[in-house]
Amino acid sequence: MTGSGRSYAVPSGVAHALDLVGERWTLLVMGELMLSPKRFTDLREGLPGISANVLTQRLAKLEASGIVERCRLPPPAGRAYALTTWGLEAETILKELDRWAACSPHRNSCPGA
Repeated sequence: MTGSGRSYAVPSGVAHALDLVGERWTLLVMGELMLSPKRFTDLREGLPGISANVLTQRLAKLEASGIVERCRLPPPAGRAYALTTWGLEAETILKELDRWAACSPHRNSCPGA
């Protein structure tokens, strides 16, 4: 389900994946967490333009979906967010999406082109 309570309601894996991570900013939050666990303020810093409210909503949904979990970092950092083992499995997907988008007809950065 999306944060708005809407779902594609289509019996396919892609539709379910979009229900989980298809909202704006969600994949970018996951991308930031691929690098390392981060505090809320570090996520905001790494994602200029995201509001605190939207980040809070996305983290809550990712946590409820089992993609993100709260963790503790050594002082002075304290409480943070990290991808779960299952969340980390999306790394290949994010890398491939990045590669695919780089080859968009609207960009001139396609590797090997």
